[in-house]
Amino acid sequence: MVGVGERRTIVVTGGSSGIGLAAAAALARGGDEVVLLGRDPGRLRRAVEVVREAGGRTPAAYRADFAVLDEVRSAGAALAAVHERVDVLVNNAGQLAPARRLTVDGFDPCVQINHLGGFLLAHLLLDRLRAAAPARIVTTGSAAEAWGTLDVRRPGRRQVSRWAAYGASKQANLLFTIEAARRWGPYGIVPTCFFPGLIRSRFGRQSPLFSLGKLVFRSPEQGADTLLWLAGDPAAAMPGGYFAWRRPFGATGRSVDPARARHLWDSSLAAVYGAEGERSPRGEP
Repeated sequence: MVGVGERRTIVVTGGSSGIGLAAAAALARGGDEVVLLGRDPGRLRRAVEVVREAGGRTPAAYRADFAVLDEVRSAGAALAAVHERVDVLVNNAGQLAPARRLTVDGFDPCVQINHLGGFLLAHLLLDRLRAAAPARIVTTGSAAEAWGTLDVRRPGRRQVSRWAAYGASKQANLLFTIEAARRWGPYGIVPTCFFPGLIRSRFGRQSPLFSLGKLVFRSPEQGADTLLWLAGDPAAAMPGGYFAWRRPFGATGRSVDPARARHLWDSSLAAVYGAEGERSPRGEP
């Protein structure tokens, strides 16, 4: 638990642009110690400058492409070696990735980047989250979960299109939140998920319709508002909750089904650790 006068340590994935960067700057401005994870070295360097200017301290930054699980493992190990606790893990990394080819790990790129990478990182940091209890995991979701066709027993299988893959990955984000609340709630960890609305950012920039819609989309700062609330407000400590605009938000039954959540968890463990690998990492019940 954070004592009086101590800074919270908050890890923000996808922290080099968009909602992640807006949230990181706001958290640093409020006195938190922010740790950034991002894929692009140039954007990550610029994000460090933005967060430094906002909070007056240089944030730690780790480069990791979530399309390569070994890079997630390296970043997680480096982060855990330096930081004794993680008070909040902002599970925000995401991409509308092309579905043409699988990742080097053999999975659909969108599902790996948006779900499996964050799933793995959360496990790698579980001891640090437990050390900070009460701790929080805040995952960026989307209303796209409604059209997802996620196979919870084979989450990484190739999807027919990037939009189908994106919907599947957003179902996975919600199901992860549901099951993490069940498994990790006894440790004092509060997992939640939120829909930020449609945001003006780099996301979906290769989609003409998405780019046109950005004329009326919300700013990253507006999109980060519910994230910031979930990261710190006592009223938001609702394990397994799904929110938008600081209020509970509805989801399709498939995305909050406890049985599907358990199946997805087991298959995701097998995907990131191997079928013969560690099935219950870090003392997971």
